[in-house]
Amino acid sequence: MERAWIVPDWKAPAHVHAAVSTRQGPGISQPPYDRLNLGLRSGDDPAAVVSNREALAAALDLPGPPLWLRQVHGTEVADAGVEGDDEPVADAAVAHGPGKVLAILTADCLPVLFASADGGTIGAAHAGWRGLAAGVLENTVARMGVPADSVLAWLGPAIGGPSYEVGAEVRAAFVEGDPGAEEAFAPTRPGHWLCDLYVLARRRLAAIGVTRISGGGFDTYRDERLYSYRRDGAVSGRFASLIWTR
Repeated sequence: MERAWIVPDWKAPAHVHAAVSTRQGPGISQPPYDRLNLGLRSGDDPAAVVSNREALAAALDLPGPPLWLRQVHGTEVADAGVEGDDEPVADAAVAHGPGKVLAILTADCLPVLFASADGGTIGAAHAGWRGLAAGVLENTVARMGVPADSVLAWLGPAIGGPSYEVGAEVRAAFVEGDPGAEEAFAPTRPGHWLCDLYVLARRRLAAIGVTRISGGGFDTYRDERLYSYRRDGAVSGRFASLIWTR
């Protein structure tokens, strides 16, 4: 089932594991969610999503249940050592020590995975444009509690720049505080730009000293393996970006 997972290509320590699910995984969701939809609030049958989550954990041989988040496009960061198996309202999470599994659900927004150089601390963040502009990546690195220059980051599947047209409010949210962020925006029609989330994320991370950045280059809108809210409309599933240690 090679096409069921996307495995990050980064230089994380050997005991740090990560994977991104795709629609082709071992799920039972029916069309239009077929088939490994992991989002409980996507309109899919909740029983099917619960079954899918169990199949995901078994297929990846996870060391424990993922810490699923109630994501709200904010900047709160949960600590897996404190939250347990609850579903905290947060858009990022960190874990210290082995055995914890972090999960981020997306369908166009940018998932970012983090690991300290020694693999003792991991993190995961949901970075839609609102959270990205408000500092969710910076907050996640801060909660990891390790020097920023020791952090490795991997940018997972998100909508690509050529597919992501935004309005003036999105551009202003980034450019007003960082004029150099203009490089992430290409004008289209009046008052609209194509927006490259990967460029913006790299700029935000580099500004706090995180330079060991991998990943990027995906486009959920064009990749049929992945869910895309903008492509599929309101009826869209969610895939997961997961990171854990053993």
